[in-house]
Amino acid sequence: MAEEGSQSHRDTPGAQVGHASTVRSLQGEVDQLTLVMRRFALFIGLTLGLSTGLMVRADQSLPFAQTKAANLARMRAESLNGGLGAYRAAGCMYETGGTSCLASKTSEGFLFRFEGGPPGWEQQTPPRPSLETSVLVSKDGDRILEVPYNGPLR
Repeated sequence: MAEEGSQSHRDTPGAQVGHASTVRSLQGEVDQLTLVMRRFALFIGLTLGLSTGLMVRADQSLPFAQTKAANLARMRAESLNGGLGAYRAAGCMYETGGTSCLASKTSEGFLFRFEGGPPGWEQQTPPRPSLETSVLVSKDGDRILEVPYNGPLR
């Protein structure tokens, strides 16, 4: 009798049948969830793909070299003027390509001219910049060619 009572639950034929039906039921739920997740991933992928495609089309007229050049010019000004803890370039230098701060674009490169000052200077009424910077960047946007001016407002 003790041997019958010590028989494990797994050895019971009815338990195996119940276990198999539970596994099939759970597998069906997993399959259903997998299908929902795949559809969701497809939806997200299509949404992001379309929105990214629209953004790329909007910026195609702006050369990538100009975007790199603006970032390089801004970072040089930040470095020359004490870092981000002490200096912020004008907002135009944070725009893609720095178009509003682009003084000229020649075969030599991109010349950016912009104001700057301590953090928060543009939020003052009226804005009170304390510095002016001009930076010439190569036409491929990879090198600073010259910093013709970096000093007090002229």
